Amino acid sequence: MAVVETVVGSGKYTYEVHEDWARLPEGWDMPAASVAVDSQDRVYCFNRAKEHPVIVFDREGNYLSSWGAGLFAFPHTIRVDKNDNLWLVDRDHAQMMLFSPDGTLLRTIGTKGHRSDTGVASDDFSSGAYRKVTHGGGPFNLPTDIDLTPSGEMFITDGYGNARVHKFAADGTHLFSWGEPGTAPGQFNLPHGVWIDKHGRVLVADRENDRVQVFDQDGKLLSIWASKLIGPAVLYVDADDIVYIPEHNGGLVSVLTLEGERLAQWGDPSFRSCHGIWGDSHGDLYVVRPGAWGRPRRVVKYVRLN
Repeated sequence: MAVVETVVGSGKYTYEVHEDWARLPEGWDMPAASVAVDSQDRVYCFNRAKEHPVIVFDREGNYLSSWGAGLFAFPHTIRVDKNDNLWLVDRDHAQMMLFSPDGTLLRTIGTKGHRSDTGVASDDFSSGAYRKVTHGGGPFNLPTDIDLTPSGEMFITDGYGNARVHKFAADGTHLFSWGEPGTAPGQFNLPHGVWIDKHGRVLVADRENDRVQVFDQDGKLLSIWASKLIGPAVLYVDADDIVYIPEHNGGLVSVLTLEGERLAQWGDPSFRSCHGIWGDSHGDLYVVRPGAWGRPRRVVKYVRLN
């Protein structure tokens, strides 16, 4: 294992930090965007290196495989489904792609390169495009994340060039969308992550509004978490219904209950741009954040102590 850098967190949620946990092949880089862990504790890093955008490790950081060269324009998020297949969101291609663990493409949602009408110029791929959204549009305009219900219905956050959540049937039919740009309840300012919890609620990381909004599956607003969050990026909920959120704009990680009560928090503004998180069967976390001392964004391992 890598050298232990420090200890973070509190109480049940205390961790050793392993900055250089992942052992890459010599000469490779891994500008990480997102991370996910399957049922066998294989760790998948989705990164913005064109030659090896998906890199797979075991939980000890040993390199296992890589795939996906040439398939992606702007890797954004990755998640594992109940069958250990992987949904990958390519923001700039405006596509959600389902792959087998070995990288075989199984399914695609979205038309490559399509930009819906939201007031954002079709050639604007900037990280600040969300500020130019004048009205909600259809699927998609620089989408950000996807989650599925047990029956296969899909909820997709469409955030960088839009301000909506889209619901799709299991067969890929677009059912409806909700959301408009703004700060009022039910409005969005860069919906960046989505998770369906055990109650079937749709949790949305409304990043630039510094909040998580909770909806039912018909798009009705149920609650807004009161815990102050600084740019929540995505959500990961473990088997014990504990929620882990990387706070992109604060360089923080928060641990919360399913009702938004904070249980622990750690981080530092120097780690601004935290972008992904997932846990393994041992309770360890894998967090996409910049490295210490100004190092590029990477997957950092947090080994749970309690």
